[in-house]
Amino acid sequence: MIKSKMKILLLMLLILTTALVGCSTKNTEESGADAGQTEKTITVSWPRDIGTMNPHVYNPSQLIAQSMIYEPLVSYKDGGKVEPQLAESWTISEDGKEYTFSLRQNIKFSDGTAFNATVAKKNFDAIMLNVENHSWLGFIGVLDKTEAVDEYTFKLTLKQPYYPTLQELTVIRPVRFLGEAGFPEDGDTSKGVKEPVGTGPWMLTDYKTDEYAEFTRNPNYWGEQPKVDKIVIKIIPDGETRVLAFEKGELDLIYGEGIISMDAYKQLEASGEYETSLSEPIATRQLVLNTTNEALADLKVRQALQHGFNKQAMVEGVTSGLEEKADSLLSQNFPYAQTDVIPAEYDVEKAKAYLDEAGWKLPDGKTVREKDGKPLELELIYEKAEQVQKPMAETLQAEWAAIGVKLNITGLELTEQVKRFRANDFDLYFFSNYGAPYDPHSFIHIVAEKGFGISDALSKLPMKQELDQQVQEALLSVDEKKREELYGAIQTTLHEQAALLPISYIKKTVVYNKKISGFEFPANRDENPFSSIDIEQ
Repeated sequence: MIKSKMKILLLMLLILTTALVGCSTKNTEESGADAGQTEKTITVSWPRDIGTMNPHVYNPSQLIAQSMIYEPLVSYKDGGKVEPQLAESWTISEDGKEYTFSLRQNIKFSDGTAFNATVAKKNFDAIMLNVENHSWLGFIGVLDKTEAVDEYTFKLTLKQPYYPTLQELTVIRPVRFLGEAGFPEDGDTSKGVKEPVGTGPWMLTDYKTDEYAEFTRNPNYWGEQPKVDKIVIKIIPDGETRVLAFEKGELDLIYGEGIISMDAYKQLEASGEYETSLSEPIATRQLVLNTTNEALADLKVRQALQHGFNKQAMVEGVTSGLEEKADSLLSQNFPYAQTDVIPAEYDVEKAKAYLDEAGWKLPDGKTVREKDGKPLELELIYEKAEQVQKPMAETLQAEWAAIGVKLNITGLELTEQVKRFRANDFDLYFFSNYGAPYDPHSFIHIVAEKGFGISDALSKLPMKQELDQQVQEALLSVDEKKREELYGAIQTTLHEQAALLPISYIKKTVVYNKKISGFEFPANRDENPFSSIDIEQ
């Protein structure tokens, strides 16, 4: 009898256990990638650590990763169109000074807390605590106050009209939004954030400095969820190592600008084993000649350097023809780009003549020109992890040697390179205009705004004060015809003064395995492309 009851009890336990296992299996299958299905993961690489993921600061935080976590009020789309994002609509006052945003309701940060006008204002308060760090954005410099009008109405008031305000609100930093849990006690995010809490489609869930960062889907995301479960960013500083990792299957996708050499891109394309694509021009690669250097303050020296290298050959050689030679500072797919530029052609004899006129002579038996006993020796600093700048620097070094100029080239980590640029501690520097959504207005703004490298480098131009005045008039003008005239005059002056030498039009490259679908280049140069892509299992 006892044995019989034991058998019945065991049988009941077995049935119950089986039922629970079945239920568990069903729930696992229904819950998706977290239990039962294979997790969809895309592994990519980046040349440097992603940084602190603070939405209100700059280097070393990386734009591509910041854009995965944090969102703006409005977003930038193809053709320069501004569309709703965290704000579902907005109005602009007749005098152009007040921008009132109706925020989407029921939006949550990744920790489940609400996004509303109070949080929006707290973010702008943090930004304005360190306004001097952000004055490269024109609207920041004329921002008078911000208001949380009610729970879902946020208002910006400017001291004066500034036509690119909406466009500037689409940028990655510093005008995206951190959740309450991320703020330090004193609200000053310039000192750091507690954790990267955003409203975006991704959350940072695993991270090891200089090795990798893992992002998973934000379960609270208000918009369409990404198609894959996880993005892994492996930190691989060297371009050749990055290509080898991709060919071995350790990476699914390589994306960016200067992320691999153009030769490597061509080889991967020619193999036929991968998908490859180039974007439209996103910016202009330029060489900044610092006019505070005594030699470079002379227009004739700048003109000599401009004529003293074969731009077409350099672009074709270094970029394998994938970038186009640039003669104007803005490519034609940007508003207000010049269309009547006279190119500065390669002419060694003209370059030598300019240097002779400037008093830089070549003594007998020497290879470097001198003036008043000083050699014509310059330093070009470049980012050593970038795959295009170094060979371009080496090309300039060789070609300018032929006209009697000694060029020293120095490869630096990005942070140090930017630090020296902003401190005006350089002779020559590779720069690119900001691209969409920043240009053309951000580019001309930094021509006039001190503290960001360009304005300081141009400070010895004889017409600098007039140039600055034209920039201010262009940014404030509500007359489209007048604005066009001013943009034309500014670019003409910059072209004639040869302190900013356009080299080529930069394009983003992407290479990915054929299991990936749905890739699209973002309209915003700095946005990540990950939410639209999928991968076959």
